[in-house]
Amino acid sequence: MEDPRPQRKQLPHAPPEWLEIEGQVFFLTLCCKPRGKNQLANAEAWQSILETFHHYDRLGHWHTHRVLAMPDHLHSMVSLPAEAFLKKRVASFKAWTAKHAGVVWQRDFFDHRLRRDESFEAKSLYIAMNPVRAGLCATPGEWPYFWKKQG
Repeated sequence: MEDPRPQRKQLPHAPPEWLEIEGQVFFLTLCCKPRGKNQLANAEAWQSILETFHHYDRLGHWHTHRVLAMPDHLHSMVSLPAEAFLKKRVASFKAWTAKHAGVVWQRDFFDHRLRRDESFEAKSLYIAMNPVRAGLCATPGEWPYFWKKQG
């Protein structure tokens, strides 16, 4: 029997060939499966996620600017080295955190490269305000599952 549900389109994660990847900032959203179940906003998962981001920084896989875990999805802002393949980096990250933190991720992810006319700070504020908009805290500073690079 054929599945009656609409099929998701494959998202293209390859940037255009003309784009200089190095130094570009990418806004990433990774969602858990099923949505609505808290897999990320707890101390154990958060520690594993943050350690993995920092480990990827040390390896030179990407440069982390911001990370925020909501109960069922994750937002981050990262920059990539010239030779990086975003899809491979995210797949590796998801595989590692699935194994070590027990996170069940949805297939694929959402990425958005910040354009010249977009504000890094505006996107950072959007990320920080996510738990406030969801009613999980009154101010961004109260949310314990947010990390930003200082300086």
